Amino acid sequence: MGVVPMKGSNKEGQPTAESLEGRPETKENVRKPHMRPTQGDLSMSQGLEGVRRAAKERKQEKFTALLHHLSIDLLRECFYNIKRSAAAGVDQVTWKMYEQGVEDRLRDLHDRVPRGAYRAQPSRRVYILKGDGRQRPLGVAVLEDKIVQQAVTRILNQIYEEDFQGFSYGFRPRRSQHQALDALSVGIERKKVNWILDLDIRGFFDNINHEQLVQYVEQRIADPRILRLIRKWLKAGVMEEGEWKATEVGTPQGSSISPLLANVYLHYALDLWVVAWRRRARGDVIMVRYADDAVLGFETGMKRKACAGNCKSNCGRSDWNSTRRRPE
Repeated sequence: MGVVPMKGSNKEGQPTAESLEGRPETKENVRKPHMRPTQGDLSMSQGLEGVRRAAKERKQEKFTALLHHLSIDLLRECFYNIKRSAAAGVDQVTWKMYEQGVEDRLRDLHDRVPRGAYRAQPSRRVYILKGDGRQRPLGVAVLEDKIVQQAVTRILNQIYEEDFQGFSYGFRPRRSQHQALDALSVGIERKKVNWILDLDIRGFFDNINHEQLVQYVEQRIADPRILRLIRKWLKAGVMEEGEWKATEVGTPQGSSISPLLANVYLHYALDLWVVAWRRRARGDVIMVRYADDAVLGFETGMKRKACAGNCKSNCGRSDWNSTRRRPE
C-alpha cells in the first residue's frame, strides 16, 4: 500500500545543511530575471524528459550513456541555483568570485568532466550543533564540485524518481517532511494500525558502505563516466584543521549528491525489502520514510516483531526509538 498525503504543504522545510552545501531555498531565484530560456535550455529539458520516459517504461534497463546530458546549459543552471552566500570549500572560491568569467569557467569545466580531467576536491569539515547537544559533521564542497554534483543529481533524478517508492519523502523534488507527516496520519487513520515502530538507522550517512552503494547504483546506471564521478566524490576525503582524512565509508552530509545516494542505498536495502515483506504479511502494514528515519505501522504485534528483526539484519546499524501499541 503506497501511503500518499491528503494534501501538500506550502512549507518546504530545509535542513540546516542547505545553507552550507549551496542549494537555494524555494523562493530564491538568483538567476537574472531577464534571461529567457534558450534553445539549449529547451533541448536540455527535452533530453532529460526522454531519460525519464525510458526509466518509466523500461524498469530493468541500465543506462549506459548519460553524461552527454551534462551540458554547459545544465552546468550554468546549476551554478545559478547555488546560493550566492553559500560557504566556500577548501579552495576558498566563493560564488561571487566564480561569477567573474563564469562562461569561460563553465566551458573549461564542461571540457574537463567528460575526458576525466575533472578532479573532485576534499570537503571542508565543519560541525553544527544537534538538538541533543552532540555535533553533526558536515562537508562543505568546493563550488565546482557543487555544480557538477547538482548536474549529475538532476540527470539521475530522472531515473530514480520513477523508481523510488511512494512512501519515501526525504530530499526528493517537490516532497517535504510535512507531506511525510500528513501521509503517516492518513495511513494510521485509514488502515488497521495498532502497533507503531520508529526506525532510526544509527550513523547512517557516516557509515554507508561505498562498494555496496556503487553496486546499488549499478542496478540502473551503467555509464562508466557517471560511476567514475560517484567514486571520485566518495573517495575525495575531508579536510579538517588543515589535515586531509580519507573517507573509507559514508557520504559527506551537506554535499549535493549525498541525499540522492542515501536514498538509492535505502531504496534497495530497505524500501524494496519492506514492499516484498508486506506482500507476504497478513494484516495491514504501512511505512513512511524520510531519509534515514522511518515509521512503520502494523495491525499485529507479531508482525511488528518479525519486521523489526528482519530490518536489523537487513540494514545493520539501527535504533528503535520507540515500539509501542497505538492508544485505543
